[in-house]
Amino acid sequence: MIMQIDLNADMGESFGPWPMGADAALLDIISSANIACGFHAGDPDVMAQAMAQAVANGVGIGAHPGLPDLQGFGRRRMQIAHDEARHLVAYQLGAAQAMARMAGGQVRHLKLHGALANMAAEDEQLATACYEGALAVDPDIILMVISGTAQARAATALGARIAQEIFADRAYTEDGLLMDRRLPGAVIHDPDQVCARILDMLRAGAIITATGTHLPAQIDTICLHGDTAGAVALARALHEALRAEGIRLQAFTGERAA
Repeated sequence: MIMQIDLNADMGESFGPWPMGADAALLDIISSANIACGFHAGDPDVMAQAMAQAVANGVGIGAHPGLPDLQGFGRRRMQIAHDEARHLVAYQLGAAQAMARMAGGQVRHLKLHGALANMAAEDEQLATACYEGALAVDPDIILMVISGTAQARAATALGARIAQEIFADRAYTEDGLLMDRRLPGAVIHDPDQVCARILDMLRAGAIITATGTHLPAQIDTICLHGDTAGAVALARALHEALRAEGIRLQAFTGERAA
């Protein structure tokens, strides 16, 4: 049984006067924050506020780059060349680094968002291009990857520092990918169900699919989506469930791939 784990959430996804998520409340619970960089969501003011709150709370800061699709929240797939992917990620990481420094902190990890993340989980060449963009900017950055996917294989092949992620509020397909959000049961809202399935995964050292298949997996961090309905209640419930099992919440170290 894992005795310590990181809990991360996607945030900084408001835009101008349009609020999204409950960043301040989540930053009291989680240990790592993935902050949108302005392409799929967020803006300089939102980034600055989220970064400052993360620094004040001692929460690890991550860049959360996505596709340039504000209207679709970065969840609509786009055709993108590998050079475009490198530049897209490098550009957004640079913005995150600037805002983190302004807040007195630094970006320690990077996690791809939405459709870009799902595409990279299936396509190792695309994942490699994205991560090459990040590593060109910061060779020591920790790549937060979806455990057991093409993302993990690409990051490992690049010799990068890695934190492997599972999802608390998303169901899995039989091949270890996230179930399409449009399908029934793809997004899990019930706190009891979230807690039970995560504890089962940690005990098993495996991703458990929607049909109950166990896929052995490295688990370094657990994600909760900041825009999921009831995200704060889910985060609190999961935090308490982990503590009750004697599991300490601690930011990942990001071991370099062997």
